[in-house]
Order: sequence, then structure tokens, then C-alpha cells
Amino acid sequence: MPATPARRQLGRQTRGRPALRNRQRPAHGPSCTAGDDRRPRFGPRPPRTAHRAPAANGSRAGQGCPRPRLRRHPVLALIARRDIRRIPGVSEAPQRKIIHVDMDAFYASVEQRDDPALRGKPVVVAWRGARSVVCAASYEARVFGVRSAMPAVRAERLCPDAIFVPPDFVRYKAVSKQVRGIFERHTDLIEPLSLDEAYLDVTAPKQDLGSATAIATNIRDAIREETQLTASAGIAPNKFLAKIASDWNKPDGQFVLKPAMVDAFLAPLAVGKLPGVGKVMEGKLAELGIASCADLRGLGAEALEQRFGRWGRRLHELSQGIDERQVQRERPTLQISAEDTFERDLPLAELEPHIRRLAAKAWAGYLRERQQHPDRIARTVVLKLKTSDFRTLTRSLTTADPPTSELAFADIACALRERVELPARTLYRLVGAGLAGFAAPDGARAQDDLFA
Repeated sequence: MPATPARRQLGRQTRGRPALRNRQRPAHGPSCTAGDDRRPRFGPRPPRTAHRAPAANGSRAGQGCPRPRLRRHPVLALIARRDIRRIPGVSEAPQRKIIHVDMDAFYASVEQRDDPALRGKPVVVAWRGARSVVCAASYEARVFGVRSAMPAVRAERLCPDAIFVPPDFVRYKAVSKQVRGIFERHTDLIEPLSLDEAYLDVTAPKQDLGSATAIATNIRDAIREETQLTASAGIAPNKFLAKIASDWNKPDGQFVLKPAMVDAFLAPLAVGKLPGVGKVMEGKLAELGIASCADLRGLGAEALEQRFGRWGRRLHELSQGIDERQVQRERPTLQISAEDTFERDLPLAELEPHIRRLAAKAWAGYLRERQQHPDRIARTVVLKLKTSDFRTLTRSLTTADPPTSELAFADIACALRERVELPARTLYRLVGAGLAGFAAPDGARAQDDLFA
């Protein structure tokens, strides 16, 4: 590691320490001559039998103290031992450069690209029906307040002239794969979040374009040229900041958040912009007088942790722009599930055939996961329900012997209905069945599989 940057960073760390600042040290420079009996604190040890003589050629080698060695300083010595991570605020790794790319109104834009008659018009990607939800909305539809995940009937009320188009995920996946190919020209460290967004770590890119900003521009230009679609990008030192930045100049724009800008940028940011802060959490924070990241910083990490547990401390970190998460090429599967919304609300007693149907779909996905990762099995069965008044509840069971068949999985999911403690007259609009709690199989189970 180069000596100069490390020494400059450590200067900021030790400048305020009285023990180091006030300690009497031997003078340096011309006053510390080769004939001085005192050995300079930061200089190399001179020969024991004689003092160092001035250089014959009159160079600086014979004047004052020799160049300091890092190993003589008690703090700088940590660097020589490669224990630099023990020093707060100092990192051995180079500054990370993360890009978050987010396609603009992706599904709706694909539909407008492929059907010229839809261009410039409010497009809503959703099936029509009382229980359908909006998959995507074009920017023309968003003007009227239409948003993704909104009930389709509400979208129709907000924008009566909207053109509803059923989703075509085969086409969307094909375009997403095309965009992924553009990413791979610059880095292999790609973490897809969905079909239309991904994180890229370009700290060490394949092509040296000079900066992460130039890489983001190149990617967006290639997407526009090769797919006739637009994308927005955020460039920052970590994933959290990059995602915030990508939303700053939407659509078809990008925003660079440099390390020196982070503190001032985040201070006025509303807490609702932080990942994981929904309306409920936003309300709880408002009760404490917290509306912005500056307010979170003012309350302090310990107070937040006492109130909200580990999540409170995480909020405090985010308010300062701290996010150590790495870009993961393969995100581990946390849950495999299938769910469905009914055309009409149903009582709990009538849900069994629907649970078994969804369990079959989830089990098929689980078998595909097992083919790719045979060292991970699901130990938890999950039942998800949503009532007619949109209350969501889940029930789960983790067993010592994980389900080994679709039938066993479905039986457990159906049995979990007994743990629902709501009135019998309660109606449900949605049900889901899933598998979670992925872990390595125990020795006995692995032995059974080996000799099966």
C-alpha cells in the first residue's frame, strides 16, 4: 500500500490526541544534525559505533534526519503489520465505485417500443379485473397518480383513458438479458434485483473509461442504442447511496454522489426515502420528532437501538451513508413461494384446494433450486394470507425433518390454517404457500440421500 495516502489519513485520526500532540519530540530538519547524540524518533537507527556522516556530494542525505520510517510510530506500525482495519476510519481497500442502473418504466416502455400506437399515451401494464394489480405504468399514466402495485380498478379510476396491456414476461426477460449483456462488458460483479434494475461494482472495471461516471454514461448510451429504451443510473461509494442517487434524475438521467457530498446530501433527506422505512415505521419515527436523516443522527445510535432494536442502529448508519454490503453475483435464495389473489373473497375453510395448487407450483420451483444448489434444503413451511380488508398475516413451521415431497409440504401448509386465530367469518382475498429457512442438510439426511 502506498505510504503517502496512509500517512495523510492517519494525520486526521491522530491530530486531536493530546498524548501525541503534546509529547516532546526531538527537533527535525537542519537542527537535528548527524552529530546530535539523540536518535530521531522517526528516523532509522544509526550505526552503534559511529554517527552518520554528511554526504560528500552535499545532498540532503547528509542534512538533518534521514527520511522517517513508518514502523517507528506506534499507530503507523499497525500498517506495517497489516492491521490497518483496527484504525477507525481507515480502510485498506480502495474507495468502492458502485452503479445502480434502473430501467425507466420498464414493462410499459417495452410495450410502447413494440407498439407505436401506444407511444405518448398512458399505458398501464396489468390484467383487467377487480383483483388485478398494476405491474407498471408509463410516465404518461404516472401523471395521473398511477403507480406499480396499485389495484387496477383504482388505476382505472385515476386515469379513465389509460390503455391496459396484459404483461408479457417472456419479452421482458429477453430484454433484461440483453441489458445484462451490456453490463457484462464492464464488470462481472453484477447483482440483479429484478428484471429492470441491478447493482454493478466497477471499482476494477474491465474497460478503463476513466471514471465510474463515464462507465454509467457508456452503459446508458448502449442501452438506448441497442434496446431503444432508457435507463437511469446512480453512482456512489456504496449500494444504498447508489440506489438513492439513481432516482434523483429520473427518467433518462444519472446522478453522481461523491464521498465528500454524502453528509450534506443525506442530512435533509426524508426518512421515508431510506430502505425499509414504510408508512408504519415513518409514523413511529414521526412520534419521536424524526423526519429527516439529520434528525436520526441527532437522536443517536444507542437511543434508536433501544427503541427499535438492531434495526434502529442500522437506521443510524444509513443516515450517515454507511453501507458495507458487497455486490453479490449470486444472491442466496431466501424463500420460494407461490401465491394467488381470488376473484372473490373466500373463508378459511375453502382455501385447502388453493393451498395445494400453490404448493405444487412452489415445490416445482424448489426442485429446480435443489438441482442448482443440492447442498441447501428448506426447513420452514410458510403460509401467507391476506384478508378482505388487506391485513396480511403469515404462519410458519420449522421442522427437524424438512418436507421431502410435494404432498408433505402441502399437508403442512394446510395444517398451518389451524394457527390462524381470526373469527370464522373472516374472508380472504389472497393465499400463498412457500418454503424458507434454507440451510445445509444435516449429516444423517445427507447419508440417507447418498445411499438412496
